[in-house]
Amino acid sequence: MEDNSSSSSMVTGFSQASFLQRTLERLSSTQCLKVNTEEAVAVIALQRYLSEQTEGQQVDSYSYDVTVTDGVWRAKCFVHPALNHLVHSNILRTGTDISITQCSFVYNERRLGHGYICIEKLRCGAQSSAVLPRIKDVSALPMLVKHGMERSVVLQSDVPLQVSRKHYLALWNNDDPEGDIWTSGSSSSDTVLDVSKITLLCSLESCFRKTWTPLPLLVKIIHKSRLRYYGKFGLKIDYPYQAYFEVADQSGTMSLVLWNELCPEFYQRLTVGTVLYIQNYTLKQSYSNRSRPQMDHHKMKTFNSVEICLNPRKPTSVITVISPKSVLPQWGLPEVSYQFTTRSELEKLSNNSACDVIGLVTFVGRVERVKSKGNKGPEKYWTYRWIHAVDGTTDLPFILEVFSSSQPEVFSRICPMTYLVCTQMRVCRVEGSLPYLTSSCETQTFITGYHKGQPYVSDPRVKSFIQWTKTLKDNVVLQKTAVGGHYCYPRPPKTFTQSMADASAQTPLVAAADLKKELETLQYREHKKLALQGQITAVRYMKHPKTTGGTEEKEQVADACEQAAPDTHIHSSAAEQILASTLTSASAERISVSGRKRRIQTRKATQSSMSCESVLAKRRHQDTEEGQEQGEEENHSESEEAQDVECRLNENQDSNVASWESSSWPKQRQEVSEHLCHGGLYQDSVSRRFTFDEKNILLQQSNLQPARWTPGQSADTVPPMVWPGYYQVTILGINKQIAVDAAYFPVVSSDEPRAVGLPQDPHGNTMLSCLSSGFLCPLSDTANHSESALPEPEEVLATAGELEDTHVVCILDLCHLGGDKVEVLISKVYRVTEVSLD
Repeated sequence: MEDNSSSSSMVTGFSQASFLQRTLERLSSTQCLKVNTEEAVAVIALQRYLSEQTEGQQVDSYSYDVTVTDGVWRAKCFVHPALNHLVHSNILRTGTDISITQCSFVYNERRLGHGYICIEKLRCGAQSSAVLPRIKDVSALPMLVKHGMERSVVLQSDVPLQVSRKHYLALWNNDDPEGDIWTSGSSSSDTVLDVSKITLLCSLESCFRKTWTPLPLLVKIIHKSRLRYYGKFGLKIDYPYQAYFEVADQSGTMSLVLWNELCPEFYQRLTVGTVLYIQNYTLKQSYSNRSRPQMDHHKMKTFNSVEICLNPRKPTSVITVISPKSVLPQWGLPEVSYQFTTRSELEKLSNNSACDVIGLVTFVGRVERVKSKGNKGPEKYWTYRWIHAVDGTTDLPFILEVFSSSQPEVFSRICPMTYLVCTQMRVCRVEGSLPYLTSSCETQTFITGYHKGQPYVSDPRVKSFIQWTKTLKDNVVLQKTAVGGHYCYPRPPKTFTQSMADASAQTPLVAAADLKKELETLQYREHKKLALQGQITAVRYMKHPKTTGGTEEKEQVADACEQAAPDTHIHSSAAEQILASTLTSASAERISVSGRKRRIQTRKATQSSMSCESVLAKRRHQDTEEGQEQGEEENHSESEEAQDVECRLNENQDSNVASWESSSWPKQRQEVSEHLCHGGLYQDSVSRRFTFDEKNILLQQSNLQPARWTPGQSADTVPPMVWPGYYQVTILGINKQIAVDAAYFPVVSSDEPRAVGLPQDPHGNTMLSCLSSGFLCPLSDTANHSESALPEPEEVLATAGELEDTHVVCILDLCHLGGDKVEVLISKVYRVTEVSLD
């Protein structure tokens, strides 16, 4: 916490005029201030928390505090709920500038000495900030506080401005610890404990529902779950968190639950293998509907009827974390056991069985979000990413669907060429696709740099994997790596089945009007898979825009490590360190310290087609009017407009571009009530090769927008992706009222991450067979120097006549990429003969 008690008197020490200070002074004499200025402030933090419930007023589930700076002061302000949609779409984000055009000062009527600036209208600036480069150390800037409120702890600490809330949530999910309240690091005890008077887990079941004085427990953690946030409106609990642990002693295993404010204090300190001495606990009947880890491999008795509860009060539990060097063999605590499975053994495992895996990462998908199903409380999102990892036992990788496991520092740093360990993964088997693994509530993930001290480092399977990695050459593996881009697994089945009995087990079939609503309400990086029935009325092949000398911009981008020696790499020896519990590979630990500056080529967008441009312009005009009504004045600078248009690759259309349209489409086009023109392919849609030089920027691009700005954020860019092109497909809804454009981006090479597990039954490369299969046949294979002659777009489109008046079901993948970029991709098209009702 900062001491800003003298903030008001400090202003005389600044010779530079402060926009924020002047604004606060003007708010002293007026309730609402309209600001006519071009002065910008930079967004350095954006923080989320559960909203306060206002009687008779409909509020968003969550509120946002934004911390801004003008280079002289920092100010933490409240974001008016009418502007929340700017956060939901990642328009209002850290690392960029905004212009505040209307604000007010809100006093807390129930607390003395507390109030804050509320931003009611704003304009969002360019892609990068003009303010932040002028600041050496943002954290050193004083916090602006209104005169008379210098002692307000809320304004100067990591606490929400709405004082009924005591802590912030992670910006994009509810699972990750967020803020200063979460104690990290290990604070263990070396004190001598009296373990002569303890009770064993096996005796607790008989004590349940009896009046008794609990004796201390001495246990080891063998499994740890992700955090669960159960906050909701009206709940009078300051820290509504819960976390499950499976603990064991010599008699067996039992569940232990950490409640409420004990989670911020202990959750990050309690890891698998930690030994605990517990006093003042309670017992309660086990919650039957929760998930449990599979623990058969431990070969210990499991006590499932009751669970141990650790509470912050009534009674106040006492938790002692024992230092590893103080743990004695005579205590008889079991070793943590694992069940590592190799990729070659995966085919033998049954559906939903659990296993642990270790592999060398070759592909990391972008982080996406999916809305939690059946959640009765405030809206909640899960965050996840797809990963490929190889272990040398077969040419096929593990296909991993890894959800956030309350380990944000690990989850955000997963990248190719690192060693990844995932525990308690569940096997998923889907007909027609390779088996894949998905996270469970008890999954823990570890990457290079986080393996030290973990119990699995001595596992024989882990040692065998490390020996295999020593035979690899970095440059060979790097050729098979990829980061980001669209990735969705498993592929849709051969037959589309609409089950009337189990709607949750299928891709929802939606009306065209509902699809429009889904597109409008989609939030940043939210992913949805939907089915739409209708007809394909037009297909256009969109060539990748070619840059010419007259249409390209050149800018110098300094390497982040320009002070270091050029073209040097730092290696750490895997052979010397791995069995010393570090699991460090030379590949993973390589740090690029290239000192040269890279010249990045950027392109100005070419002229877009009239139809898409008019729709896009109309939508932006509507957004502007809407924003003014809600108290938001949003615009894009010319450079940002150019960048948006550049990303929409479908906006480069030549008059002689290959295309097809049905004979009825010209007339139908005049009669449709709405044409949803989202059918472009974005730079974010395409995966790119991983390089150590570009590691940091590639990680930034594939991760979610950070809640706090850090130096170097968005300071670099990578060259635009170059690929031949894609197909823009126009789908007319079955009732011919609404049409939608979707992009079809076929797999063309076996090197692509999307090719793994793709059913590759040969087909004739007709337009319909390509749309049905997802790939051009046969795939090229650069590993075996097999460059197949793929059909030209004109050849494929020449067969599109079979789409004429054909009733189809299209599987669409939707993903909001931020701003006004909404990705709509076709993953499969079914003929009516391939559809069935269950």
